[in-house]
Amino acid sequence: MSISPAKLVSQKTNGKVLSTAPNRLGYLTPTDPSVGIETIRRLYGMQGYVWLKGLLPPDDVIDFRSWVLSRLVDSGLLKPGSDPSLGIASEGGFDRQLADRRLMSLVRSTAFEGFCAQPRLSHLMDKFVRGLSYLHKRKIMRFTLPGTTAATPAHYDLVYLRGGTSRVVTAWIPLGDTPVDMGGLVYLEGSHAIGVDMEARFNRDNAGLDAEERISAYNRNMTEGGWVSKDLPDMAERFDTRWLIADFEAGDVVLHSPYMIHASTTNQSTSGRIRLSTDIRYQNVDDEIDARWSNHWSLDDML
Repeated sequence: MSISPAKLVSQKTNGKVLSTAPNRLGYLTPTDPSVGIETIRRLYGMQGYVWLKGLLPPDDVIDFRSWVLSRLVDSGLLKPGSDPSLGIASEGGFDRQLADRRLMSLVRSTAFEGFCAQPRLSHLMDKFVRGLSYLHKRKIMRFTLPGTTAATPAHYDLVYLRGGTSRVVTAWIPLGDTPVDMGGLVYLEGSHAIGVDMEARFNRDNAGLDAEERISAYNRNMTEGGWVSKDLPDMAERFDTRWLIADFEAGDVVLHSPYMIHASTTNQSTSGRIRLSTDIRYQNVDDEIDARWSNHWSLDDML
């Protein structure tokens, strides 16, 4: 789907600006979850992703957003007196270390586990993986303030999950409305095939490494942190494809392939709203599980 003139937004990431040319920027294709699991699986295979519109009850997602942000209030992250569900950032500084400690507690909580394992998700994933689904214990939740210049560079997830099955599925969930001006994930169209080729080359080039180093995103033959590139415009040119963006809403869930190349863009919210999201991984419980993902996420776990 092409971007209409009304949708053209200057997307910034790591000092670069994405081209708005129609052959370089497009829009993710939404899917109604009611189409059925076979269609969802087919679209996932064709596109490398499936954007499930309104899979979760929006009010539940917003309530969870409010619960998370209310527990970060004492760090000074939010504008004093504002509704936590809105996530309006404080205009002053905040205690980053305290906010990070709170976040590390939240990802270990029963409430977060319950949100990620809620029936609408778990039932869908059981069907999607054709068996009992396993939810990885390492589950990531991030907040991004407006004006933050750094963004997640382009990568594909299998780089960080090589110790287990390649049939792992990522679910990215925007916790609240996340229009394009707030950034969010962007996907390189058709890049699940590119990721497969990159991984095959990685396996050839790293055949001589010991087993522990071979699965590490930080091994001697990898770029820093396992990134494919920090230059998103160059990637679109190099592979002659488009970056796909979207206006995400509370209740949306995006499933993407472990080979699908994606990145994030800068939060440019003019209303000062914090972007909050979680990315979690599922697989069939009978497939090999990467042992490194059997611990709770922490900021220093080198994954």
